[in-house]
Amino acid sequence: MTVGNVSPLAQSFLNGVSQIEQQIATATQQITSSLKISTPSDDPGQIDDLLQLRADQQLNTQIGTNLTVATSMASAADSALSGSIQVMNTAIQLGTEAASSITGKATDSSLAVEVQGLMAQMVNYSLTQVQGQYIFSGDQPDSPSYKLNSAAAKGVDQLLTVSATQQTQDPAGGSFATSKTAQTIFDDQNADGTPATGNVFAALNNLNLALQDNSTTEIQSALANLQTASTHLSQMQSFYGVVENRLQSATTYSSSRDTQLQTQIGSIQDSDVTKDAMILAQSNTQLQAAFSAESDLPKSTLFDYLH
Repeated sequence: MTVGNVSPLAQSFLNGVSQIEQQIATATQQITSSLKISTPSDDPGQIDDLLQLRADQQLNTQIGTNLTVATSMASAADSALSGSIQVMNTAIQLGTEAASSITGKATDSSLAVEVQGLMAQMVNYSLTQVQGQYIFSGDQPDSPSYKLNSAAAKGVDQLLTVSATQQTQDPAGGSFATSKTAQTIFDDQNADGTPATGNVFAALNNLNLALQDNSTTEIQSALANLQTASTHLSQMQSFYGVVENRLQSATTYSSSRDTQLQTQIGSIQDSDVTKDAMILAQSNTQLQAAFSAESDLPKSTLFDYLH
């Protein structure tokens, strides 16, 4: 019996050849692309898992990029605070010199000029930038927070009143603060807006004014404020030290997570080239054997038996 003028034996042969040719095509495609899943139809059951893993990897990559930026800013902040503490140490030395000896107005005026230079340096540290962003300007990083103004009560004008609400995402879960504002660091204030005892700008400016007044009492009072302000800066630097350590841990985790995700993705979508090469060789051999066997089959017809 034949179906569509093709005998069952011939149909079986054609089906077998088609199956082998499909194996050859699949193996060739996987060897060429190094992928066993190129389109959803290649393995519908694995597509959802694959897409989720790719989404997780994309998110992890973005987190890693954010961590790199945050690390750069935290490092710059740490460096700025180191410089700021050195400025305070120099101011304390100048104040101590003025308070421990009988100096004339000319000498104190000269020391006052040096302190004014230190104030300018401190303002510059408060304006530290990374990639064009003011790292101590909180939620308004495009704008400076302070400018020097010797006529102002604290020797500076405050240009912004902002918070630092931005959080850096941890790839292990959660998020954490990685910055503080210039006001918190350099211009610590009481609830009523008056300078707190750790106010760096006020402490420097008070020393400047005390030297201009050539007042030993005022200089000694300013020295006490400088010591407190210097301690405040050290505490701020400690904050950034903790931040840098956490950023390093988060970055290490992100890198490890990326490797893990890539391995999981590869286990689903990457082809086994060695296995595919074996399948290709075996399939070609099978195809040749099938054609050889088919050519050896008898080609007798009904007319051969009528003679």
